[in-house]
This record gives sequence, structure tokens and C-alpha cells, in this order.
Amino acid sequence: MSTTEQRPAVPHRIVPATPAEVPVPKDPEALRALPAEALPGLARTLRRRLVEICAERGGHLGPNLGVVELTLALHREFRSPHEPIVFDTGHQAYVHKMLTGRAALEGLRRAGGTSGYPDRGESVHDVVENSHASGSIAWAHGLDRAHRLAGRDGVAVAVTGDGALTGGVGLEALNELAADRGSRTIVVLNDNTRSYAPTVGGIAQHLAALREGEIAPGADLFTTLGLTYLGPVDGHDHEALAAATADARAAAEDPSRSGVVLHVVTRKGAGFARAEADAVDHWHATGPFPLEGPETVKPAADTWSARLGAAALAAARADERVLALSAAMVDPVGLTPMQREMPARVLDVGIAEQLALDTAAGLAKGGRLPLVALYATFLNRAHDQLLLDLALHGEDVTITLDRAGITGDDGPSHHGIWDLALAAQVPGLSLWAPRDGARLDAAVPAALATSGPSVVRFPKGACPEELPTLAQRAAGDVLAGDADAPIDVLLVSIGALADRAVAAARSVAEARPGLNVVVLDPVQALPLPPALLELAAGARAVVTIEDGLAERGIGAALGTRLAAGATLHAPGPVVRSLGVRLEFLAHAKRDAILAAQGLDAEGIAAQVRELLGE
Repeated sequence: MSTTEQRPAVPHRIVPATPAEVPVPKDPEALRALPAEALPGLARTLRRRLVEICAERGGHLGPNLGVVELTLALHREFRSPHEPIVFDTGHQAYVHKMLTGRAALEGLRRAGGTSGYPDRGESVHDVVENSHASGSIAWAHGLDRAHRLAGRDGVAVAVTGDGALTGGVGLEALNELAADRGSRTIVVLNDNTRSYAPTVGGIAQHLAALREGEIAPGADLFTTLGLTYLGPVDGHDHEALAAATADARAAAEDPSRSGVVLHVVTRKGAGFARAEADAVDHWHATGPFPLEGPETVKPAADTWSARLGAAALAAARADERVLALSAAMVDPVGLTPMQREMPARVLDVGIAEQLALDTAAGLAKGGRLPLVALYATFLNRAHDQLLLDLALHGEDVTITLDRAGITGDDGPSHHGIWDLALAAQVPGLSLWAPRDGARLDAAVPAALATSGPSVVRFPKGACPEELPTLAQRAAGDVLAGDADAPIDVLLVSIGALADRAVAAARSVAEARPGLNVVVLDPVQALPLPPALLELAAGARAVVTIEDGLAERGIGAALGTRLAAGATLHAPGPVVRSLGVRLEFLAHAKRDAILAAQGLDAEGIAAQVRELLGE
């Protein structure tokens, strides 16, 4: 999970350099050889480096500042990689990387550099990429089961956040773990009271009561389930952590017990004043920022997320039935303005996308108009609810998908390239992929007014310049070429790649005078407009362009429909679908990945020329 919005200026305070600073050891074995007295100095070194690296490159600063002492304690007590440490979510693993041979975090989040999440290709100490929340307990328990079956010694450790326990799979894993007598799984519950915003729900309230000492020993939820509960422990106290992790090991190695929950209380952003003072998310993630001198606050960019937030608020003002839901990401998906003005009409269900969609289904059935705002990559977690709870019942739920398509720095788990492929398989679903901010403004109310489930998807970052419509047709907006003349090549552009499609069309047409290359934005891409099918069937060639999987998306659906109407005597147009290849894509800048996938203007033009036999 990530957001890199511009931060407000506040006074700088980096933990100062002191003679007590200690060099970062080369590996966990060297860390374990250090005397305990060296740990405060090492913690200072790690925090300074975290701030300096993120100041230069951006990254998940707040979560990692909060786990410095905890990560030191974990690697001193547990023998990684023999005793695997699974981080959930992986954005809190920078310190882990620094202690396992990657102290410089070289090229963090840049092409060819260190990933912002655990990465098996980087180190044997990285067990699971796990940038999506709530899976670590199940992973660790599965590893522990396998090790016991193989007669292998040692424990398995899951480092999970309090926010991750709002996710169903985390609770399912605790339920299973509690029944497994002899399990050697240790759940380290990193309780910083937040995911982005403060953690919500009954478990958050229970953890707060544990932190405040309001629950009698043995009356906690975890003990009641049959687990061994230890804590709460100060997550910034080296001595307390050393004792607690040793106790957790001893309990886990007791064959009469099930799993162990070690409750550790930390502060997100600890040790850096700017992060600690940020009430929104304690610098969960940031872009580059200056280390010295006054902060220059840049004007707020016209981002897709901000436009979505404004459109949602406008819709809610216009119709009291409209309300919004988020899965622990109210601010990153743009809903903060609506939450401030209408707090009762913005629901945060925690890190639980399945819950968000089913709650929305119930709200819709009850006469509301729910808008569920997610990152595109997280819709994958709730496809069953989209298909069988929303679509099967025809519920009027609008889903907005931020960070759709290629996202860039966060890597394979955060690219939102599956949503179009999933949506194209859902009967009765309507989908908008606006090409610019103005079309997003129009798409949100249109989706809310449409019967059945609707999706509005858009990419990360700043909105592009508005791309004008040359002519409006039933099939969509004509952006280049002459749709009233015989069409040689029809470029069907889905979403925010439209400017690249127009540039490619002009390049091809300029080299071939008389060639009519038409660019069409269907505006509403699903269900496929009959007029689009008719227009495409009359073209010599059809090329679809989308920021999603080429093999399963809108282009593939259009090609299938055109093929179904073809005969031997009227074979129809040649069809080519341009999109993302079916593979996991490493982290790099969005434009660089699009170019590598042939989805920049030059790449699109080259593939059109190839189709024309050039």
C-alpha cells in the first residue's frame, strides 16, 4: 500500500548523530554478536539512514521508523532464514533488508534496484513478497507445519500489523492456528494503532483495552481462542523486546501449546518529528523531500485521486442516498474531503475488501447508492463478491479503482493490471475508463445512475491535459481521424492511454497520406456498445489499447465479439489487442514500463505499422 501526496511543512528533526552510533552489521549473525549496549546506537544509525534514503528516493518511511527496535530484536532472537520471518505487510521490511546485507537499500524502488517489499530474488531472508495485508499468519503457519512434518527444528514468525487483523484471512489463520496443538508459529502483532488512518473495529478496541490494562490476565481474545498471549510490550525498549521474544520462543517450543501471539506496541514514524507530527498517516509513504532548510510546499497537483474525491463529494451533496466505503484507505483514494464534510456517510471497514463489497450490496438493497473506493490491485481480493454478490443480484454498487494499470515504483503486487480482465467476465457490469479528469468527473455520476454494478477505473498520479473530442458518435468520442469515411485502422483506446493513441495515429497517418486512422474512446467500455461493434466491423483493421492484460481485457472481448459475427465470405477486420503481457512486472517508472510493453506512442505506432505490413 502506498501514497506519495505532498506533505505539509513542519519543523525538521532527524535523530542527531552521536558518538554512540554503530555501523550496520553485514548480516543477522553479526547482529547477534553485538553486545546489547550497542543496540541504541545501531537504532540511531538505522533511523538516520532510513530518513536519508527516503528523502532522496521516497518510500515507506513511517512504518519502518516504527519497527527499528522490533526488527533488531527479531533478528537477534530468531535465526533467519532457518527460522523464517514473514512480514505482513512487506512495506515494514526496510530495516529487515538493511540487517540482511542490504544496508544501503541501493536504488530503492528504482528499476533494477532494491524492491520496496521483500523479494526472494534479493535475499534468502525474504520469504514472501506479501505487500497485500493479512496473509502472513497463514504463510508462517504453513511453513511451520511443513517444517514439523519434515522433522526440522525452529519456529516460524509472522510480523503482522493491528490493521491486518481487520482482514478475513488473518482471522481465519488465527482460528486455525488456535486448534493446532504443538504449533511453533509466533505471531508478532505490531500494534501501532493504524493502517493508514487509525485502525477500526472491535479488535482495535480490544487491543486498546489491552494496552490500557483494562482486561484481566487470561481474559484477552487470544487466550480465549486457545493461543498463548504475551504482552503488551513496549516496541521501542530493547531490553523488554529481548525478554519478550525469548519468552515467545519458549512458549512456541512447548508441545502442549498452540501458537503464540506477542503483542508489541510501536509508534509509526518514531524518531522523526515530521512523521510523528503527521496526523493523517505518519508518513506512511512519501516522495523525495529536502533534509535541510525550509520546506517548499508545492501547489497541489490535479491528481486522479483528488478528482475522484471531488466527484464523490459532489454526488453525495446532490443525492442523500450516496455514501462511500473504503477498505482502510480513505485518504489515499481521495475520500478525505467527503469524510470531513459528511463523516457519517464515509464508512471505513478496515483492510477487508470482501466485507466492503458485501456491505455495499446490503446498502444498495436497502435503498442507498454506495460507492466503494479501492486500489485496483485490491479488487482482486474481492472478485467473488463482485461476481456473485453484486452482479448475480444486480445490486447498484459503484466501485472506483484508483492506481489502475501500471503503477510503477511499488512493483508486481501493486500494478492494477487485472481489473479489466476480471470486469470483462462479469455479466451485467458497466465500466468507465476515463481518459482525463473531465471524463472522470462525468463518469462518477453516470456510474451511480446506472443499474447493476459499475466500475470507474483510473491510473495513479496527475491527470493529463484534457483531450478534446473531435466528434461524438454513438460508438464513443472520436479523437483523431474521420469516423464518417471508410476506416483503414480503428484504434479503440481504453482509458488514460488515449493521448499516446492519438500521437501514434498521427505518426502513422503522416507517413501514409490518405490512410484514415481513427482513434475512438468508447467512454463507457462495458458492456461493449453495439455501435462500437458496428463501427469496428466496417474497418479494415482494429487495434485496441488498454492499460491492462492484453489477453483477457476489453480488447479481447471486442475481438471475440467481432469473430463471432465473421464468416468465410465476410471475415471482418484484422484485430490486434495491445496491452500488458501476461507476466509479473518489476518496479520501475510507469512511463518506462509502458514503453517496454509497447504502450507508448512509438510502440503503438510500430505495432500498427507492423499490422499494415510495413
